[in-house]
Amino acid sequence: MPRGFAMLVLGASTLFAASAHAQTAPPDCRRVGDVPSIRIAPDAAVRLAEIGLDRVGVFARMAETSIPETMGCWAMPTGNFDSQLISVGMAQWNLGTGSLQPVLTAWRKQFRHKRDFRRMRDAVAPTYGKLLFSKDCRAVPVADKCRAAILAAEDDKGRLNPVLAAELTALFENDAMLQVQTDAYVALLDQVRLDLLRVFPNGPMTPRKVRWAIDTRVQQGFLPGDEDIARLRAKLAAMSEADRWPRLRAIIDWYGAIARTIDQDGVSRDAPWNVAAWNCLIDAGRVDPEQYELMSLTFLRSRTAIGNSGRWQALAFERRAKIVLGVGSVSGVRDGECGPFGG
Repeated sequence: MPRGFAMLVLGASTLFAASAHAQTAPPDCRRVGDVPSIRIAPDAAVRLAEIGLDRVGVFARMAETSIPETMGCWAMPTGNFDSQLISVGMAQWNLGTGSLQPVLTAWRKQFRHKRDFRRMRDAVAPTYGKLLFSKDCRAVPVADKCRAAILAAEDDKGRLNPVLAAELTALFENDAMLQVQTDAYVALLDQVRLDLLRVFPNGPMTPRKVRWAIDTRVQQGFLPGDEDIARLRAKLAAMSEADRWPRLRAIIDWYGAIARTIDQDGVSRDAPWNVAAWNCLIDAGRVDPEQYELMSLTFLRSRTAIGNSGRWQALAFERRAKIVLGVGSVSGVRDGECGPFGG
């Protein structure tokens, strides 16, 4: 399922990689959270305060992002089962979309001398370090030589061999890499701030909007364009009250229908419960105007999820809908409730 996040190549339109939905989080993994040694640049902190994020808020959002991506871990590497070669890190940067390469380069640049880099590289990744940091693997797109070597380290189902998985884990749990991951996430939040100012120029910048925009960036790389938003808002403004709730139910019907099709993955444990819960919220009058618009914008963006030819559209929708409505199931984890749905 989608795990993506080209924080440093945010304009990419093919960001869908798979999340760690089908994985089991290692019980001893290093969990995402505030680490005193991690720095947030003062100028970035000032900008993020514009959308209500202080240091505590930044790490809270990082932890929230990591849950569907890595089950809350800083590393949790996965292989090519989603056609992205390697995905790793709290936001599942990957070689396939080109989002992992800048992260590797940033870690390498932290060392003043090459000998220090090589010493640390060989300490955390003695077998595969040279490959991971080679020019072929840091190229975008990765060179054929790198691709072949990575695939040779995976089984026929795209799972990493234990040595490569352990070395990627050690690398991404390394203190210096925690700083790189945080820097990349703060850069993403800076882009989210601009997104929010563009999409909601009249405010207010509510926590719900911030969380929704972050997850959209993480999974799909960008928010809907101005022309599409203007068209949608014009239709919403012209819509009669009689059409209002049937239209929202139709969006939920769309999600439920594609979730049942042959080529939608990552939602089998979630979709029936979500459809029942969200329709229950409508019945109970528990969808406010902000939620209504965000659900419509979620539909607008989710239906353009193109990774693996649209394989993750239902998952994209349910992730954002859960944030917007405060009720939902993603990766089998249910939050909130409206009524008894069984299952």
